[in-house]
Amino acid sequence: MSDDAPFLRACRRQPVPHTPIWVMRQAGRYLPEYRAVRERFSFLELCKTPEAACEVTVQPIDRLGVDAAILFADILLVLEPLQLGLVFSPGDGPSLENPIRRPEDVGRMPRIDVGDALAYVFETVGLVRSALAGRVPLIGFAGAPFTLAAYAIEGGGSRNYLATKRFLLEYPDAWNDLMARLVDVTVEYLTHQVRAGAQALQLFDSWVGHLAPDDYRSAVLPHMKTLFSRLPPTVPVIHFGTGTAGIIEAMAEAGGDVVGLDWRITLSEGWRRVGYDRAVQGNLDPTILFAPFPIIRSKVRALLEEAAGRPGHIANLGHGVLPGTPVDGVRCLVDAVHEFSGDT
Repeated sequence: MSDDAPFLRACRRQPVPHTPIWVMRQAGRYLPEYRAVRERFSFLELCKTPEAACEVTVQPIDRLGVDAAILFADILLVLEPLQLGLVFSPGDGPSLENPIRRPEDVGRMPRIDVGDALAYVFETVGLVRSALAGRVPLIGFAGAPFTLAAYAIEGGGSRNYLATKRFLLEYPDAWNDLMARLVDVTVEYLTHQVRAGAQALQLFDSWVGHLAPDDYRSAVLPHMKTLFSRLPPTVPVIHFGTGTAGIIEAMAEAGGDVVGLDWRITLSEGWRRVGYDRAVQGNLDPTILFAPFPIIRSKVRALLEEAAGRPGHIANLGHGVLPGTPVDGVRCLVDAVHEFSGDT
């Protein structure tokens, strides 16, 4: 049943009974049932325990009524077997104890067997598919190479990405080597997810909007084209970034069946610039979920009016659900999308 679900039909720009909706970070700490599971595990332990990761992946399906599940994992998991010293510290988020700072650091990263190193992720995919029992499709995902490279070079979060941009500009050969290695790992990682049962994929390029358009075209676009050309053609792929209004055409050129839009650009303008031969996903500001229900509903109605009934719109936030978001606000969002787009 899920193979012909509204979400997958929208990815293919086919007619749907209602606009499908899911939300990024829909499995997360705003949900009390998720917090109950987290009391038993550290974040990394949760990612590496397939039964628990399956549980939190499936939790939002009945609670929220969303049209797709997204695998519970983290975009940085692929960096751990690359011996960069991945650590998740409570309150501080992820960091890398052995960041890349010089060209020679790229060469010290080992070549890895992704199927073995990340076997726990693929086991989770299989468990989730069984638990969903065809109710909704499962989205697998990975971090895009630029965002992974930025984490690897910065050693964690950053406000200006100075180390990353200096590396990109000063060491172009090493940068291209790093990106090529990350493309290889990402392609293998996503291919294994599809083999395990993922029915769609999303590339999270969360930090790429910090690049100037010329730098994106010269240092990222060629690698993204390679990546998309090597992904399994059997499942749709969503290409998502934030702060990308300045590079949205180049992102569409890079590839993907669906282009994710954040709230810094209107849906109508974003879709026009991406091209109507692509589906789009988005693009409500996550902070609206803190607003009273009538405001949430008005924002949903305005979003759907911008989509103008054109096939290929997947409703979503422009980024992930924020900590502390009221669960009822998320449910209001989902219900309003279904109600206003035809599923009453």
